Amino acid sequence: MTATAPQNLRPSQRPPHRPRHRILTLIIVVLLIAVPAGYVVKSAFESRDSGEDKERNAAATNLTYGWPSKVQRNVYDVPLPSKSSHYAFYEANSWQTSTLYVQFRLPEKQLGDFLDDVGTSSSALRPGQVTISGKEAETVGWDLDKDGHDYEGTTYRQGESRPDVAITVDRTYKNMPRVYVVSTVKF
Repeated sequence: MTATAPQNLRPSQRPPHRPRHRILTLIIVVLLIAVPAGYVVKSAFESRDSGEDKERNAAATNLTYGWPSKVQRNVYDVPLPSKSSHYAFYEANSWQTSTLYVQFRLPEKQLGDFLDDVGTSSSALRPGQVTISGKEAETVGWDLDKDGHDYEGTTYRQGESRPDVAITVDRTYKNMPRVYVVSTVKF
């Protein structure tokens, strides 16, 4: 006699089905929480660093080595050439005037391009002329009265709402002249 399986037994039941989309849902939820949280943390650190930089620049009483911010360069009409080096700046603000002092070196070949970007030209430079006043130079510790130095200068005056830009070039070092710029905005 052959034994047959009883007919009242059901085939083995599977464990409860867990849809695969639950894993996908879990990944999406984690990303929706983790990515914004990471962005908020990163933004907080950048904002904190930005505030510290602004505080440091505001507390500065002399030249700060580095490039002025893009906003400062735009407000004061002082475009810095990409090939410049040894750059430093200082910004002084008062109720009636704001002044940006900038110094840098650049290759002789790019001096004309810099002057064109400012709005003037190489032909405007007057040999032997220092266009930055002694008081302005003293503010940042520049000594523009050195014997044996070959200075040229020009002042580019713009309209009422635009800054006046005084430029003095020290050509003592022929290949890399040092450029001194004082840009003043009056309110």
